[in-house]
Amino acid sequence: MDSPPIVISASPHVHSDRTSKRIMYDVVIAMVPAFLVSLYVFGINAFIATATAVVSCLLFEYLIQKYLLKAEITIADGSALITGILLAFNLPAGLPIWMIIVGSLVAIGIAKLSFGGLGYNIFNPALVGRVFLLVSFPVQMTLWPTAVENNTTLADAVTGATTLGIIKDGLQFGGTMTELSAQLPSHLNLFLGITGGSLGEMSALALLLGGLYLIARKVITWHIPVAVLGTLALMTGIFWWADSEQYANPLIHVLSGGAILGAFYMATDLVTSPVTKKGMLIFAIGIGVITVIIRLFGSYPEGISFAILIMNAFVPLINKYFKPRRFGSKIKAKIV
Repeated sequence: MDSPPIVISASPHVHSDRTSKRIMYDVVIAMVPAFLVSLYVFGINAFIATATAVVSCLLFEYLIQKYLLKAEITIADGSALITGILLAFNLPAGLPIWMIIVGSLVAIGIAKLSFGGLGYNIFNPALVGRVFLLVSFPVQMTLWPTAVENNTTLADAVTGATTLGIIKDGLQFGGTMTELSAQLPSHLNLFLGITGGSLGEMSALALLLGGLYLIARKVITWHIPVAVLGTLALMTGIFWWADSEQYANPLIHVLSGGAILGAFYMATDLVTSPVTKKGMLIFAIGIGVITVIIRLFGSYPEGISFAILIMNAFVPLINKYFKPRRFGSKIKAKIV
């Protein structure tokens, strides 16, 4: 009697007794410290934005699967939950609720389910939603509430540029890093998260704690985060060494913007990142290079979102040319 065919499911493939659902909820746990910092800095606005993104992502996934695709409902697997949290982490506090809902629809309906759902999407859904909002509503997406250092409340009426935005605008208008230094938050404030920016990029410390948790739980490996941040630091360090008045030091670039958030939580997405260690390094170096090019020479002060999406498109090619050696494959003998 013929044996039943072997069916290979879509990625992510996990070689352990852990399920995709358990991995997803490990990621949710890892993001809790950054969420708490966002609540401390931005108060109720952070909660409203995150709750809106999460609920709308879950709702859109349910409605599309049930009534349009007529497929199995998968909202309990944690992937839509993560998409909602990451989308909120990439948004400014106080963004209108209807815009967050639109971003959720794009993330779930277009970037995820139109490709077939978890395991089939080419691009990171949360980043697609974020970039769509940035391109469609650039004014609202770049109004950054200013964090207040001496208390836990947010001055809702006060907005200001991010650290990278201050540097970009200042240098374009003929300023120098020495002149701009008085406007920039200290390295300590950048590390702790007392500064302006998107909800989830506030605290490098909180993001690193969550990232280390993911590595300890073996949800991700060190290859992508270290290569992304290392490339970013190396390239910006070279420019800073060449002209410290026209380029910010590498520590500012690593601690500012979405570098750490992108490196640990979005570039490491199991579905949209390469499967081999060598492929991961190439993928991550590409993200670092593109991020630096956009930050230093592009119109936007930040570039990690665009860099990850661009490299997402190269993942199939990277996987094709950096395959692991098949078990039992022949190795050509070296003739001495």
